[in-house]
Amino acid sequence: MEHTAYDAAIIGAGVVGCSIAHALARDGYRVCVLDRSGAVGSGSTSASSANIRFNYSTWEGVALAWEAYTRWEAWADHLGAVDEAGMARFVKTGGVVLDSPDQDARRVLALFDRAGIPYERWDAATLRSRLPMLDPAHHYPPKRVEDPAFWADPDGEVGGYWMPDNGFVDDPALAAHNLMSAARRHGAELRLRTTVTGIRRVDGVVTGVEVEGGVTVPARIVVNAAGPHSAVVNALAGVADDFNVGTRPMRQEVHQVAAPAGSGADRLVPLVGDLDLGTYFRGTPNGDLLIGGTEPACDPMEWLDDPDDYNHGPTKSVFDAQVFRAARRVPSLAVPNVPRGIAGVYDVADDWIPIYDKTALRGYYVAIGTSGNQFKNAPVIGDVLAAIVASCEAGRDHDTHPVQMTLPNTGHTVDLSHYSRKRPVNRDSTFSVMG
Repeated sequence: MEHTAYDAAIIGAGVVGCSIAHALARDGYRVCVLDRSGAVGSGSTSASSANIRFNYSTWEGVALAWEAYTRWEAWADHLGAVDEAGMARFVKTGGVVLDSPDQDARRVLALFDRAGIPYERWDAATLRSRLPMLDPAHHYPPKRVEDPAFWADPDGEVGGYWMPDNGFVDDPALAAHNLMSAARRHGAELRLRTTVTGIRRVDGVVTGVEVEGGVTVPARIVVNAAGPHSAVVNALAGVADDFNVGTRPMRQEVHQVAAPAGSGADRLVPLVGDLDLGTYFRGTPNGDLLIGGTEPACDPMEWLDDPDDYNHGPTKSVFDAQVFRAARRVPSLAVPNVPRGIAGVYDVADDWIPIYDKTALRGYYVAIGTSGNQFKNAPVIGDVLAAIVASCEAGRDHDTHPVQMTLPNTGHTVDLSHYSRKRPVNRDSTFSVMG
């Protein structure tokens, strides 16, 4: 049994897959999005902290984040209409990144200067004055809570840099729905509860996907945006050996506690990136504090063999690690005994830089390794894939002649080979996990 042929079949209805659907459908492709879940944005997207920030260690990371910011600020304009289900909202709080040996602030701020991103350099005294809830004590390196040294007195103070345009999106799953709604207005189709079981190909060229029940969905282009299942889909396509950089599913937790005194829904805590202690946190629309970890060296990463087999609830050990670290930075923060938060599965590339690329299978493209730091770039990721697809389908070899993309709102140009599957693993990549 075969379905109507499409120009593009996109595997995954998270925020990345929906952005790609929007961009391709807007450009005239007949698009079908397939997802095995029952709702758009219900996987890794729903577990995202949805932070909007610009601090990356590479030009491409900074430039894409700044371009995406301009689209979050004018979300309805980017979509072209208002979603009847409601609209995700960008909440601007500002944000500060505290100094740490794990980052090269001068390198980041030089990239900010190049991109035209506003910032202020703050010393410890300025931190106290501007954000009095924060204690600018120096604790590096991050330590486990059970380590007696965790409670040692600080040995100095830290400064940081302030970004007035940081913030967050209040409903990441709704943002994915907004993108899918916009894509459908351009003719895209959505098939939920549809599990892809195979990638169809003939003579090294993709011809579509096979879904559960033996049904074939013909398509001349297939895009893998399957999140934590991306490696499984690549194996179905027979392209796993085509990658220098791999992806793996990893379990992550994000927690919520009551915000400290003096803050709340009417006075949100700004986004704080604290690599000195190994955590990040920000306010939430309901007045809580959302707290996550930055994967410091002292914490084991929880890699999964099966992205469907994991504990969906918060654990006391991770909760204590993240919340006690935040409490050392915010002394007025109360640490409850019972953990509250969510656990999700991220799709993580070996160097935490996503892979946006073609593959050795003609017509088969990937947008993978995006979890933990690419939600903010969702509005522009669709354009990135659309540019690669258009160039490759026109006969360009993106491997040997990489696509150079000029970002329309900021005017910056990025070399999309930065996201190549063939790149060397970037051991200098930082700011991987801050939502």
